[in-house]
Amino acid sequence: MLHKLLVLLVFVCPAVASAQSDGSAPPVSPVRAALDSARESVREGDADEAVATLETLAEGGFTAVGVITGDAELSTLAGHPGYDEIVARMSVVAFPCEHDPRFNEFDFWVGSWEVHVGNGTFAGRNTIESAQRGCVLIENWSSASGGSGMSINYLDKASGEWVQIWNDGSGSQINIRGGLTDDGMLLEGTIHYVASDQTVPFRGLWTPLEDGRVRQYFEQANADGTEWAPWFEGFYTRVDAATASE
Repeated sequence: MLHKLLVLLVFVCPAVASAQSDGSAPPVSPVRAALDSARESVREGDADEAVATLETLAEGGFTAVGVITGDAELSTLAGHPGYDEIVARMSVVAFPCEHDPRFNEFDFWVGSWEVHVGNGTFAGRNTIESAQRGCVLIENWSSASGGSGMSINYLDKASGEWVQIWNDGSGSQINIRGGLTDDGMLLEGTIHYVASDQTVPFRGLWTPLEDGRVRQYFEQANADGTEWAPWFEGFYTRVDAATASE
């Protein structure tokens, strides 16, 4: 019964809960009131009532699941079927990329790598990390010759395409997009050279190999896109499975 009265005050009649015309303490927000109520139920040993209050919050559109799981009192409800279900449901809304398998399509490239060209010459090291709860991959490249570059890679959910935006210290700017094919992740677009102010067609293909390596193959075309030539071919070997290069 107490729970039903709180729901009425907090969600149905917020004006009652917030009326403070006599200069007293500022009103408590509906969300804070509900969280305080759930904590009080935990202190009283009434886990079911606490979960019912949290369920009301969830049904009202509250998605800040970290507020609940990071709370010293509310987190003690972990293991309660109702609590676990609420947290799982809220997490899908709060962190959608983690729960959409399409955001995992490029995960075969995630890791710390040594990169060699086709003849075995060491080309550099690359680290690709998943960030922002699985919404973006961040690449940081360091070449054997001392150069460096970085890219962000993400699924453009509006178009359904994967995107890579690359920049490096030499002024190469790559903007390519596409998706998975039978041969791997194929992204196409342009490369722009800042120094020469030249923009030409460009494409990249990342192919996971049976031995655990990844082949990265870049091609650049002439201005009208009629002739293509190799730009870079590298074979990625995970650092934890490689012998460190000199």
